[in-house]
Amino acid sequence: MSPDSETVAEQVFVALADPTRRSILSSLAAGGPATATDLAGRLPITRQAIAKHLTLLTETGLVTAEPGERRRVRYRLHSAPMRVAQQYLAALASDWDGRLDALREHLEG
Repeated sequence: MSPDSETVAEQVFVALADPTRRSILSSLAAGGPATATDLAGRLPITRQAIAKHLTLLTETGLVTAEPGERRRVRYRLHSAPMRVAQQYLAALASDWDGRLDALREHLEG
């Protein structure tokens, strides 16, 4: 895995570590693109707190900000960074699968 991919994966894991950010991502996944105000109506979080979390999610690349009507910004999920994190986890899992298989064979033999 390239250093750039590891950096992206690390940023995704940091973003997903916060339950509020996970709630925001879940809300966007279920309800589609939304403004910070829309999200504040869906979640038990203030609009200001949502805006703060959306800034980090945008910097991480997990959401993209799209200008809308009347200067309102709508946020949309962007899955590319999540796929990088999934690939990182899959690579780790394959390393562990081989080791665990070898251990199982050793213990059974």
